[in-house]
Amino acid sequence: MQISVQSSQVINGKTVTVRQLEALMAVQETHSQTAAARKLGISVPVLHKYISVIEEAAGEPILTTTPAGSVLTPAGREIVDIARSMGHRCETDRGFTICCSPVTEDIMMSVVSAQKIPDAHMIVSDDEYNIRMMRENRADLAIIDDPLYLFDAEEYIMDEIGYMGMVFVDRGPSFIRYRYGAQRVAFMYLESLGRKYSVDADTFSLPELLGSNKSFFIDEFMLTRRNLRLKSEVDPKNLRHAVTAIYKVDDPRILKIVRAVKARNIS
Repeated sequence: MQISVQSSQVINGKTVTVRQLEALMAVQETHSQTAAARKLGISVPVLHKYISVIEEAAGEPILTTTPAGSVLTPAGREIVDIARSMGHRCETDRGFTICCSPVTEDIMMSVVSAQKIPDAHMIVSDDEYNIRMMRENRADLAIIDDPLYLFDAEEYIMDEIGYMGMVFVDRGPSFIRYRYGAQRVAFMYLESLGRKYSVDADTFSLPELLGSNKSFFIDEFMLTRRNLRLKSEVDPKNLRHAVTAIYKVDDPRILKIVRAVKARNIS
């Protein structure tokens, strides 16, 4: 059985079909309405009609003519960007995909490489995005650092693969928050102490975090893997949290990876 999924758009309440979107994307790729029509195997008047339908829905121009050819306006680019994004999400022939955060990136890369799984792909992002990848059927396995996210992921099989403690670098009430790891758990700890604080910056960058003059939390595992030592205001065991694998089916590839990660004894 062959199954394919296609995505249309509703712009200002008006439906734009997949074929009409393909016409706009072809114009972007070729910079020519004539070449776009030729690529799609349609006449130029038909392509113009498709573009007119999208333009009417958008309520503003989506193309402009320049000496270099036809160029999309900001509105046209937004429509095409969404169409391409949804097209990727509708792909049913993607490879085996694993999601994790930078906290577990090193160990996951090592394990997946050792398992020699063909067509395996790694996505490195935060827990929220990784769960979204699972929900959109763009990933087969996600490693979640923050156990609080699991309350929003009860539809998945869950398997604890290890535990981590967090280091608390105390430089006063002003905090910079790292975008990865069990940050919510850490800040809940502060609140349980009744300590006043403010989060005045966020960062995706580990060097920026470490070089900041603000207080912060970071998983001890990340420091250990990089041979870094920082003085923690509290014993990292006091901020210990589970790291959990979530998946939909007992795929043999998933089970092999989960077993291998457990054998690495994350703690």
